[in-house]
Amino acid sequence: MRILVSGGSGFIGTAVCERLRRGNHEVVTLSRRAGPGSIRWQPEVGVLDPAAVEGFDGVVHLAGENIGAARWSAARRRAILDSRRHGTRLLAATLAKATRRPAVLVSASGVNYYGDRGDETLTEDSPTGSGFLPEVCRQWEAATEPASDADIRVCRLRIGMVLAPDGGALARLLLPFKLGLGGPLGSGRQWMSWITRDDLVAVIERVLLDHALVGPVNAVSPGAVTNREFTTVLGRVLRRPAVLPAPAFALRLALGAMAEELLLASVRVAPTRLAAAGFPFADGRLEPALRRLLGRPATA
Repeated sequence: MRILVSGGSGFIGTAVCERLRRGNHEVVTLSRRAGPGSIRWQPEVGVLDPAAVEGFDGVVHLAGENIGAARWSAARRRAILDSRRHGTRLLAATLAKATRRPAVLVSASGVNYYGDRGDETLTEDSPTGSGFLPEVCRQWEAATEPASDADIRVCRLRIGMVLAPDGGALARLLLPFKLGLGGPLGSGRQWMSWITRDDLVAVIERVLLDHALVGPVNAVSPGAVTNREFTTVLGRVLRRPAVLPAPAFALRLALGAMAEELLLASVRVAPTRLAAAGFPFADGRLEPALRRLLGRPATA
């Protein structure tokens, strides 16, 4: 296949491009700077040459501002939302105008679509929640409509917390946990829906090829855990105590609404459509996944 990837230099995108190239697919990236193997676009001002996106078999759209990079000021909220809705709509509308349209658009979204839902098990058919991040995800997903209206198969991946040792949430947690300073966030009862980066990349490749996967797809492992269980397991894998809690009030004081929606919200998501499609998760349980990622084999 000939595949176009946005966000190809990011934490997930780099791994996606590597896997697709290993599979003998031709990969072209969207970039703000033109170069070999890339197409220039400027999503913030609506610049993308329609002729440049002709003739691709599939498109993977991962670009967007990092949600957890900084406290959510009003300007930061606008940047998070605008980077998703404007860039996605530009890409979807441009693909829709192409004479030789791709068969499939795989567009990132997030499990934050569901909002804070306690112990409820959430499937792709569950309604959206309330708050800033659910609204971001709603508009993000709605921005793909020009592509689906043009009969492009659109898959909206609702991605959970992505685990890899060299980036994302896990990389940020390693130092404090290795120092024995890890522990649950708030009550620790909130559910965390996670997926290893390796499994996520395999999901993306599967969705590109599987015509039955369309619409929202929960890209999470089947082994959701509570925050307390996650911190306990990570401490055990690292052979460090994980008993120092971060009180909810302190997180709210330090991070404001970001703490409430990103760290303390409970989102227990099931990969219903991937399971029905028979997707073979390599990392379905947390402890074996962390041991593999961190090179910490189980002791006898």
